[in-house]
Amino acid sequence: MEAKAVARHIRIAPRKVRQVIDLIRGKKVGEAEAILQFVPNFAATPISKLLRSAVANAEQNFKMNTDSLYISAAYVDEGPTIKRIRPRAQGRADRINKRSSHITVVVKEREG
Repeated sequence: MEAKAVARHIRIAPRKVRQVIDLIRGKKVGEAEAILQFVPNFAATPISKLLRSAVANAEQNFKMNTDSLYISAAYVDEGPTIKRIRPRAQGRADRINKRSSHITVVVKEREG
């Protein structure tokens, strides 16, 4: 049995979120929370919140033991991009892409 949590439209670029997600994929939930607590990246906060949500879903909806949970899948998809314009010299304009992410965390119960 698996439980998951999804956070959509998080205003952080997917590339930056993937750096943090790669650190916790496959780890036990307690170990992943400890890692996220000390990672200096801004993306660690929403990922930590999402991990706690996935654990709560597992506990409440599927009656899983929280001590035996591990992160079986964690991935980041690209969300919608907000396009902005920055004025430049001599009447030109540069495009600014404000990217967003859809983050998914799936937890499973360790067998045995």
